[in-house]
Amino acid sequence: MQISAAGTVVEELVQAASASPSGRAGRTVHGGSGRILGQTLIALNRGASLDDNPNPAETTFLVIRGRVRLTANGESTTGVPFDLIAVPDVGDYDLEVLEDAVVLITVARLSD
Repeated sequence: MQISAAGTVVEELVQAASASPSGRAGRTVHGGSGRILGQTLIALNRGASLDDNPNPAETTFLVIRGRVRLTANGESTTGVPFDLIAVPDVGDYDLEVLEDAVVLITVARLSD
């Protein structure tokens, strides 16, 4: 799957997020349930959030569009397009959307 800031998949997700009561829409682009590596493209409207998410092992956010703020362990990092934000190795994190955004979340889960 090819992903670009103005690509079809991104535009579809932006439209779906706009129509969603939660203000977000996502699509798995690699991996998934039962796999160690998972990547999901998520569109989020301003004011939406991903909160109290556990960090299973290693997690990163690549900002494709917009502006977000990651808060973990009392520390905040703001991301803009092309920023790669690594989630600190802590229990939970929150991602707040400061401006309509599209992010690629990559999660590496611990294997059994």
